[in-house]
This record gives sequence, C-alpha cells and structure tokens, in this order.
Amino acid sequence: MYTMKETCQKTGLAYETLKFYCNQGLVPNVKRDSQNHRVFDDRDVAWINSLNCLKRCDMGIAEMKEYLALCQDGEETIPKRKRILEAKRRTLEEEQKRIADAIAYIDRKQSFYEDVLSGRTPYFSNLTGTGD
Repeated sequence: MYTMKETCQKTGLAYETLKFYCNQGLVPNVKRDSQNHRVFDDRDVAWINSLNCLKRCDMGIAEMKEYLALCQDGEETIPKRKRILEAKRRTLEEEQKRIADAIAYIDRKQSFYEDVLSGRTPYFSNLTGTGD
C-alpha cells in the first residue's frame, strides 16, 4: 500500500490534484489506513496513471467520470469507451496539425530572418510593404 505522498511520486500528480480526484470520486474504492489516511494499491496507481492520460487527452472531470462509470460497468461498454477515445484522438490530431503548422511558420520566418541577416535575401515586410 502507498501513502498519498508515495502515490503522487509514482504518478506525477500534485498532492492537491490527487486529493481532488479522490474527492470527486475519480479514484473508486479508496482505502484508508488505521489512522484514516488514504492509501493506494498498485491497481489504484495504474488507474491514476490512466486518469493522467485522460487529462492529457483534454478530458474534463465530467468526461472522466463518465469514462470511469463505463469502465466500472464492464466489458459491454467497450464500444462506447472506444467512441469516446476515438473522438478525443480526432481532437488531438487536429491540435497536433495546428501545432505543426505553427512550428512550420516559425521555421520559415527564422530561415527568412537568417537569410536577410546574412545578406542572401533582401528584406521585405508583408506588414509594411517595405524593404531595402
């Protein structure tokens, strides 16, 4: 069994975040030690790591609760869970493309600036319509 602090170290969650997740019911069947402190086993840690992934997938608390409920309802909910994850994947792919486009823009501008500074390309500004 792991203490809250140990569980935070194993999962990378802040103490307050883990406490919040527990209070929100996102970590089911939380156990308590003889001093009434929360304790976690390896299955809890694995689930908390799953919550971390769901959060990185941009799931909100309500969505995580829905997903948890489906997981608890068993195998027959797998098709619904798959649809939820597929939708999150599409959203993440769109975000990934947006980020890739932004990085490509920065790379083009940096290359242009390097060429201007080295004298390989004359300066021109689309903003002011001026150049050398």
